[in-house]
Amino acid sequence: MNQLNAMRVFLEVAETESFSRAAAALDLSNAVVTRYVSLLEARLNTRLLNRTTRSVSLTEAGRTYAEGCRAVIEQVESIEASVSNSSADPSGTLKLVASASFSVLGLTPMLRAFRERYPGVKLRLSLLHRPVDLVAEGFDVGIVVPHLVNSGTLINRPLLRVAAVLAASPEYLSRQGTPARPAALATHDFLAPSVDIHGAAWSFIGPSGALESVVLDPAYSVNSSQMLRQAALSGMGIAVVPESHVTQDFETGALVRLLPNYALKDADKEVSIVYPGRKHVPAKTRSFVDFALGFFRDTEAASESADSPID
Repeated sequence: MNQLNAMRVFLEVAETESFSRAAAALDLSNAVVTRYVSLLEARLNTRLLNRTTRSVSLTEAGRTYAEGCRAVIEQVESIEASVSNSSADPSGTLKLVASASFSVLGLTPMLRAFRERYPGVKLRLSLLHRPVDLVAEGFDVGIVVPHLVNSGTLINRPLLRVAAVLAASPEYLSRQGTPARPAALATHDFLAPSVDIHGAAWSFIGPSGALESVVLDPAYSVNSSQMLRQAALSGMGIAVVPESHVTQDFETGALVRLLPNYALKDADKEVSIVYPGRKHVPAKTRSFVDFALGFFRDTEAASESADSPID
């Protein structure tokens, strides 16, 4: 038995509280993970884990051993990092999770550029609408709306802000008219994110900076920005959608932006990049985080430059 590998496997089981999640995170079979832990327990002549059909938990001895394993592995990683060639290209498999509504349109260009820069890193991406426990589910990096992350020991770095706008199809507006003020939305079919994402009260900042609020009962609500866009395109009503999702629709005339002189308050989405706050972040993770931050910073700067008047 490779003692260090066995300690790594045991620590993954301890942190995820699951043999299957540990196996997935380490790209091993359940049988191999179970055998490593059993061999450790036999070597130590003590039970490290309490096992039931539904859960796995550490025994008192297991907690002590896990703390020791963590210290040993961190020391080994520190030694390896200190002697490794800093110019070596990152490699390996990077497991990513991303908020589905953001990533449908915004993530692929960055991932393509990253792969061009670091061809030795293979990407495994999962798209989710639900909350995610980054560590327990074995992900290296998340690109998510912060409230959808459960893990407590994470580094959270703001990535970008996605502005929310109102949009409707020309066909709907020809039937129902175009609202001139936020209060007029109450007479329209309003298409909104689910109530767990945003409540019934909507506030708008007008051209003079004055705040106008209106309570709206949606005709249709869904926890998917893409579904809201599709509903607006089909003429169902006036939708609140991320601006980045409908920019092309505005350009082609498929959708019309409404109340352009008003800004929605507290409706923008903050997207962050998160990753486990370990002492030594793997090169593949560190390179991805740095690349993503730089990519979206440069993209935002280019957008602001394009919007600026030319003297």
